[in-house]
Amino acid sequence: MKQVITTRQHGMFINFGKIYANLLQLDTSLLFQKILNIQYSSACFSQSWIVLLLALSSTGVAAGEDLQKIAPGIYLWLGVHEDFSRSNKGRIANTGFIVGSERVAVIDTGSSFQQGLRLREHIRAVTDLPIAYVILTHMHPDHALGTAAFNEDNPTVIGHQNLADALARRKTTYLNNMKRLLGDSSEHTQLVMPSHSVSVTQGMRLDLGDRWLELKAYPTAHTNNDLSVFDTQSGTLWLSDLLFVERIPVMDGSLLGWLKVMDGLIASNCHNLTIENRDLSTTRHNQNQQPCQPISQVVPGHGPVVTAWRSALATQRRYLDLIANQIRQIISEGGTIAQAVETVGLEEEGNWLLFNEYHGRNVTAAFAELEWE
Repeated sequence: MKQVITTRQHGMFINFGKIYANLLQLDTSLLFQKILNIQYSSACFSQSWIVLLLALSSTGVAAGEDLQKIAPGIYLWLGVHEDFSRSNKGRIANTGFIVGSERVAVIDTGSSFQQGLRLREHIRAVTDLPIAYVILTHMHPDHALGTAAFNEDNPTVIGHQNLADALARRKTTYLNNMKRLLGDSSEHTQLVMPSHSVSVTQGMRLDLGDRWLELKAYPTAHTNNDLSVFDTQSGTLWLSDLLFVERIPVMDGSLLGWLKVMDGLIASNCHNLTIENRDLSTTRHNQNQQPCQPISQVVPGHGPVVTAWRSALATQRRYLDLIANQIRQIISEGGTIAQAVETVGLEEEGNWLLFNEYHGRNVTAAFAELEWE
């Protein structure tokens, strides 16, 4: 005989869900949308607790799932140190968001529409403020393919002046690769182009409400479309893939350019650039030099946040400089690219995760650049 849940039991069920959701920092609006779809005519009340747990697990919005509050109003969703796979669903890069008093800025959106949705759920577990900006730090698919998940928010999508062209050239390859590597997790993924760009000669300043972000575009380094985000309130510099921590850096731009950018960062005592102040909802803007502000911590594109950021940059620089010097030696002796791949930088293997997956590619790219130096 079926037992229908009483009004009192239904209330207990919902209250338990609210408590459990609060403990896990779940987005209760998403949770209870699922609960309302449950048919409360199960064989016994105890089974409904199982249904609740299933509803909880299927939301996938636990803020504790590697989401870190790294400063007041700044949240980092830490990527795993792996290559793309169906098991990690492509969540291999750092993404996150910054909350002001009036609006939110997203920094990178991940490798798929599904990952973008999960990131948006994390945001909604923290704040209901409008998501006004999506900032894409560069073209790579682990950072830039989840943007469509924010379409309903109608954000301003911002990137480097070269980003749109770089994405357009790689669109088919990126989408096909994600479909092959991620399977069902890549469903509904599509490319969203930036609507506003930042030039190398002039930065951009965004107002989140009592909080300003400074966006800087770089000459060719990790890619030809690298962008950093500096939070003036906390001194947090989001360098993205201009810095890799623990995981081996990957070259897809210019070795010499990247070394030059790192030298500039290491030598700096603070964050300072010429900014174009723009209210993106109007046509008002002006140019001025912002005061130099100390950098308290750096968010890499892969790996944990670092406060000893100069040391982290120096570690990365040592690896790339070693590759450059050993390749130059081979070139000077008339050696080949095959010789370089077989010998250059092998002593670094124990210093970097995913070394065997990417080191050979780095040597190949560096040789092609340096033989015409």
